Amino acid sequence: MTAALAVVTTSGLEDGVPRSRGEGTGEVVLERGPGAAYHMFVVMEDLVEKLKLLRYEEEFLRKSNLKAPSRHYFALPTNPGEQFYMFCTLAAWLINKAGRPFEQPQEYDDPNATISNILSELRSFGRTADFPPSKLKSGYGEHVCYVLDCFAEEALKYIGFTWKRPIYPVEELEEESVAEDDAELTLNKVDEEFVEEETDNEENFIDLNVLKAQTYHLDMNETAKQEDILESTTDAAEWSLEVERVLPQLKVTIRTDNKDWRIHVDQMHQHKSGIESALKEAKGFLDKLHNEITRTLEKIGSREKYINNQLENLVQEYRAAQAQLSEAKERYQQGNGGVTERTRLLSEVMEELEKVKQEMEEKGSSMTDGAPLVKIKQSLTKLKQETVEMDIRIGIVEHTLLQSKLKEKSNMTRNMHATVIPEPATGFY
Repeated sequence: MTAALAVVTTSGLEDGVPRSRGEGTGEVVLERGPGAAYHMFVVMEDLVEKLKLLRYEEEFLRKSNLKAPSRHYFALPTNPGEQFYMFCTLAAWLINKAGRPFEQPQEYDDPNATISNILSELRSFGRTADFPPSKLKSGYGEHVCYVLDCFAEEALKYIGFTWKRPIYPVEELEEESVAEDDAELTLNKVDEEFVEEETDNEENFIDLNVLKAQTYHLDMNETAKQEDILESTTDAAEWSLEVERVLPQLKVTIRTDNKDWRIHVDQMHQHKSGIESALKEAKGFLDKLHNEITRTLEKIGSREKYINNQLENLVQEYRAAQAQLSEAKERYQQGNGGVTERTRLLSEVMEELEKVKQEMEEKGSSMTDGAPLVKIKQSLTKLKQETVEMDIRIGIVEHTLLQSKLKEKSNMTRNMHATVIPEPATGFY
């Protein structure tokens, strides 16, 4: 069954999920099938096989000291940070394998820049990337598997790998041992059973060869005579009784097996006949129902045309009203934008006014308050007191200095007199 058409919006495709007409302006696209959700698992399994062909276990995992990812590693969310780092490093390795120089991303690089570089390399290979880059940030999902699969294909092309026809191994035909089925009674089996019964009963009967030798001469003498018509001398009642007695022993019982193909064929024929008989009965009802549905659809179509013709004026009025409503909404949006801008300007003016009021209150309170004058007077008296104290200290220091100078002068004169007086004394003696 083909997928039904659905009307979705461009904004509704941002997350990859189609939406209805009521959620946006509307574009006509095809809904994805029910199996699309599992397509990335198939792509991921193909990617693992391609990576094995590229020897990524020896050349990538061992050199980078990374664990081998599972078959559905990039299809299911486990650890987004670890998966994104694994995606970036694996993509860089595949790009290098494809013959393009690409720097290995580090753990603390900008993810947006890394993703943009990877997508630019993907487009340089001629591949489409019609999805937002944010789809790759999670490190898992359909788009991650798609990007890695494209890089793996380009790497295989670069190394010259080509897919060849598979070579199937030649298997020796073994003799099929067919088990004997009790339900299948073949002619050879019946012959073997009869031969076995004859060999068992030979001991109880006279040897026919001996009997033929004894009667050979009698037969030769009577060959010229005309043989009389054979007539049975056995009584019919006794014959019937003997038949009834031996009849149960002559019956061949065949055990049925449900696994026998003959039973399956019989069942198939029975079901076929049942289906054909049921189809004959149901076909008439289905044809009748089909005719009724066809007539009903024709009536609905005619009524719909009649209603459209009758309501054409109202539909035009409705369209005109819708156009007026859209214009009014646009004017409302414009007016609302102007109101928002003016409200913002008003808030800024109010903030400036509050600041001016606070400054005026501070200046007014400082002008009417006498506390600064009192502080100034106290400071002046304190300065005067300190000046008087400094003058007194200066006078004391000057007096002390003067005394020290006078004392020093007196000591000098004393020393001078002391040095001059002893000279005449020495001469006197």
